[in-house]
Amino acid sequence: MKKHTKNERRTHSGTARAPSPRSAFLLRGGIVVVAVLLAALLLVVAIRIPSPLAPPGRSVRPPPAASVYRPTEKWLQRAYAIDVLFHLVYTPCWEGAYGAIGDAHLFAATGDSALLRFYTVSHPLTEMCRQTWIDDQAWVCLAEMYWWRFTGKSNAALVADAVRRYTDYRESGGLSHHEGFWSWYNFPPNTPTQEQIFTNSNMNQMATVACWLFEVTHERRFLDDALLVWNGDDVAPGIEKTYYRGNGRWVGKSGLAAFGNPLPWMGAGYCSIAASLFRVTGEEKYRRIAVATAKRVMDPATGWVDPADYFQIRMDGNGAFIHFILDAYQIAPQELKGIPGNVEKSLEYVWTNAHGKASIVLHREADHGIRNGWNGRGGEDGYRVGEVGTVHAQGEAVRAFGLYAYIVNVVIPRSSGVLK
Repeated sequence: MKKHTKNERRTHSGTARAPSPRSAFLLRGGIVVVAVLLAALLLVVAIRIPSPLAPPGRSVRPPPAASVYRPTEKWLQRAYAIDVLFHLVYTPCWEGAYGAIGDAHLFAATGDSALLRFYTVSHPLTEMCRQTWIDDQAWVCLAEMYWWRFTGKSNAALVADAVRRYTDYRESGGLSHHEGFWSWYNFPPNTPTQEQIFTNSNMNQMATVACWLFEVTHERRFLDDALLVWNGDDVAPGIEKTYYRGNGRWVGKSGLAAFGNPLPWMGAGYCSIAASLFRVTGEEKYRRIAVATAKRVMDPATGWVDPADYFQIRMDGNGAFIHFILDAYQIAPQELKGIPGNVEKSLEYVWTNAHGKASIVLHREADHGIRNGWNGRGGEDGYRVGEVGTVHAQGEAVRAFGLYAYIVNVVIPRSSGVLK
């Protein structure tokens, strides 16, 4: 990890001389002037003059820096700027896990020990929520596994906690075929609370977690679960036969994304699952499907992304969406070489408020709050799309900007031979 450098103190040798009366008077006068100026400055800060971007009746004050690390590269700077507000609004559940994933990638790019302390000392990942929803736990487990990977693969507590979360939900019946196909479900069968299946691609990030756990523990049960979800067995099909139609096309029932549509990003969420299965099995089928899915979703001709700036036109969840697409890129950088550039266009669009043309706030410059939906005209479907700077919206943004900063500063230079 990089060490925080302190400014060197300049010391001068020699015998100190007592100040003359005149110099003492000037010194005292200077101190008074400085004290008055500081008092005035503190008064202005206390008043907190409202920002023109603040909601009515509220004011916005840029929060204190979360880290003394000062990046110089553009995308690291932007990710860190967004991160300050995220750390202030942080909550230890799935929204926090989104940002923790982004911060793990920032740590991998910078070695900033302040980020490490945040998730191991002041806000330990192992103490995050343990709620009913399966995908909440999947995001937490993924955050734990990324931090395990990027901190030297030595923090056994993170792995143990991910195993415990996974096993608890596995044993509760969360992995089931009660709707006719093998999948992770938001609620196990026969529980008091029963709702429609919620974003199948989200729930099945537990299959992504299973691949990580197999890679770390070498316990076959985890890989068997992931393969069951994808391929099914003699009893019921898996998600590929249920939803995949070939050439990157996934088809599920229609409807609002937050109320029963199982494929809210045109199946982009399966890129992460397929990429993970390819990583642990080496089977070409998974890489081929991940690549085809990413190509189709990121092709403006399909109508999902903007043809100029490549942001999602219709839905929220941009941090997850970008993560899914970049997972596919990382297993096939040559076939998907245009993906980083298109992701950059979407992030630039948000940062510049649609190049100054957005009719709503995408990037609140006063505190770098980011809107949950990234369409500069609004109107997206999803979960609390219009929120700006809340833990959900900011966690999504940290995930997107942090992961992209990692791609720019680590993955691309390493693949080109710049980094060893």
